[in-house]
Order: sequence, then structure tokens, then C-alpha cells
Amino acid sequence: MSEDADRMKRLITFKKRIEARIEDVEKEYKELQATLETVDSILLEKGFKHPQISEKAAATETPQKETEEESSIRESGRQTQEVAQSIGLLKSVTGEVLADMYVDGDTLHVVPAEEKGFNINTPPFNQFLLQRVLLKMQERDGELARSGQLDQSKILCFDITRDGDVIREIAIRNFDSDRLAELKSSIRWTLEKMYEKMKS
Repeated sequence: MSEDADRMKRLITFKKRIEARIEDVEKEYKELQATLETVDSILLEKGFKHPQISEKAAATETPQKETEEESSIRESGRQTQEVAQSIGLLKSVTGEVLADMYVDGDTLHVVPAEEKGFNINTPPFNQFLLQRVLLKMQERDGELARSGQLDQSKILCFDITRDGDVIREIAIRNFDSDRLAELKSSIRWTLEKMYEKMKS
């Protein structure tokens, strides 16, 4: 075998080793990403909260002019909110506006920021918010109703309004003050994680 042929053979072998290593690293990366998402979900489920400014501290701050983005979100659905109780804007830890949340009658409305174009297939919307939060609450209410501890009409229910795969609104009925706090935290966390994935 000539020296060139031998050298070519060694390079091909080396190339295959590099490709195999890249494949292993990519597989490991995907596994780590999946593990991280699971850990994030568990932390939130167990009550982990991102640091937030207390209501008292927020009240003493100098009011700032509302941005165009915040104003446009508040204007969306303004006519239906005339007698509604505003919960406020949901923002990421970096101050990015994610959605507007308000209560109208017995219904909690979440209106995602239109320009973000949140896709229903972006994790962790289905895996976490739907499966682990909303459906779990509904399931617990169903068990209480079957045992006679809760009226059937009081079981939590929800509707998701979409434009194709883009989420336009999440409407949730039959919730109490404790669940409202949990829903606000869970929805904000979900949208923030979705936004991070959309940017990457």
C-alpha cells in the first residue's frame, strides 16, 4: 500500500471517530436539555419562585411611563375589560412583556403578547402548563366531585383560543385565590421558557 493511500485510510478512520464523537455529544446535549426542563418543572411544582419585587416595594417606586408594547397589550380586549379586574402584565425576569392577565366575572383571561406569536407546540406549554397544571387541577376537582365534596359545576375548566398554532387567549373558569396565585406563577414561567426557546 502506498504512503498516500495509507495516509488517506488513517484520515478516513479519524474522520469517522470525530463524527461518532459529535453524534455522542449531540445526544448528551439533548438529554441534558430534557433533564433541565424536568428539573425546572419539578422546582416550580414544589413552589420555587423567581425573585419578585414585593407589592410594598413596587408601590414606593416612581411610576414609569407605559411602553408602547405594554399599552398595545392592555388595549387588546379593552372593551371586554371595562368591568374586569386587572391582574396585570406578566413579564419575564428581564422585563419582557409576555401577556396580560385579568379576571372578568368568574373567568381568568390570559392574553399573550401578540407580537411574540407564542406557538402551542413550543415546550413547555403542552408538557407542563396543560398536562401538569391545568389538567391536574381539573383531575383533582373531578375526584372531589365524584366523592361529593365539590359540585360538578365548580370543576375547573379552560379554553384555549388559537389562530392556527398561535395562542391568542387562555380562558380559565372555577378557580379560587390560591389557584389564581399558582396559575399566575405557572403561566408566567411557561411563557418565559417558551420565549427563551423561540429566541434560541
